Amino acid sequence: MTFFRTLGLAPVLLALAAPAALAQVATADLHTITTAVPILTLSPDARGAALGDAGVATSPDANGAFYNPGKLGFVDYKYAISPSYSPWLRQITDDMSLSYLSGYSKLGDRGAIAASLMYFSLGQIDYRDGSNLPNGSFNPKEYAFTVSYGQKLGENFGLGISARYVRSNLVGNYTGNDAQAGNSFAADLGLYYSKDATIGTGVYNLAFGAAITNIGNKMVYGDPNNASFLPTQLRIGTAITREIDTYNKITLVFDATKLLVPSPYYEDPYNPANAASVKATNDARQQQGIVSGIFNSFSDAPGGFKGELQEINLHGGLEYWYNNTIAARVGYFYENPHTGDRQYLSFGLGARLSVFGVDGTYLVPNSQANPLAQTIRVSLHFNLNKLADAFDEKGAGGTQGTLPN
Repeated sequence: MTFFRTLGLAPVLLALAAPAALAQVATADLHTITTAVPILTLSPDARGAALGDAGVATSPDANGAFYNPGKLGFVDYKYAISPSYSPWLRQITDDMSLSYLSGYSKLGDRGAIAASLMYFSLGQIDYRDGSNLPNGSFNPKEYAFTVSYGQKLGENFGLGISARYVRSNLVGNYTGNDAQAGNSFAADLGLYYSKDATIGTGVYNLAFGAAITNIGNKMVYGDPNNASFLPTQLRIGTAITREIDTYNKITLVFDATKLLVPSPYYEDPYNPANAASVKATNDARQQQGIVSGIFNSFSDAPGGFKGELQEINLHGGLEYWYNNTIAARVGYFYENPHTGDRQYLSFGLGARLSVFGVDGTYLVPNSQANPLAQTIRVSLHFNLNKLADAFDEKGAGGTQGTLPN
């Protein structure tokens, strides 16, 4: 599908695809927090998407560093690679997509390094000038390249860090355009705890995770005084696995997330006579530094403590495995109606066979008018050299053992 826009409307894409500033005036009914590159907060892989976008404490895999680099020290394979793909907003257009490629390499028996590339294509735009004459075309895009490292600090505790380069090019170059591509650097910090336990007659694994992601400089699309915050996010969660028997196990997953950026200021009830003061307050919030924006985000919601609670998104899911070969998943994502109202149920299936695996997910939103309706996501997995075979003949770890043929 091709979009046609006049030069006067081209900047609208910038505002719609990755808002470049806080809303100048927010209503009492909807006060969504806007940031640059919001795609950085959405699960790019099928497994996480099937669990309601939860993943900070799930068992580590090739996509685990996206949610929590602290899990990397607990990976099960020496090498793993996972490509993922999702057609995007198919209810609206047919040429948008989200692609993700990730992988890791085990370093010794306690650490691992990972890398990933996220690429978001917003389709093609054919520009027209004020006389409705062709003025070139452009494919808006955003991408992020990430390198992560995770290390076990004990048998049950891990720490990880990520460094990320982000580029957002939404408008391109044409006569009369003063916008530019935005560039930013960011970091993640993650903690992970996992412990096996026997409770009564049941065998469990209890895992907890916490991560702060996308801590970085603001994105500048043109005017440095109107730079946009990256979607810095706090994520905490747990995953509780119950081994039913030798062949069957089930995991309950729960995450809570909150954006650590300034909340939009609004009045309730809204008085148009105060529009200038509301705008001035939001402009002042937009000028905050990165650190002050993070700390103030816990207390700046105009609704007070209730408003802060409304800014927390909830993610939950169940994952069932049979013989570590066949998986079934269901999840739910909840965002408060006052802060965006994204709510959807997700279903997923997965399979693992030797070094190959595949996951698929289908999203069912709370309304058929929701642009996320009929969204699918597919991930492939290539897991090479199981640690027990890839390390020494005793399976005790290290990297000096003879690799299997």
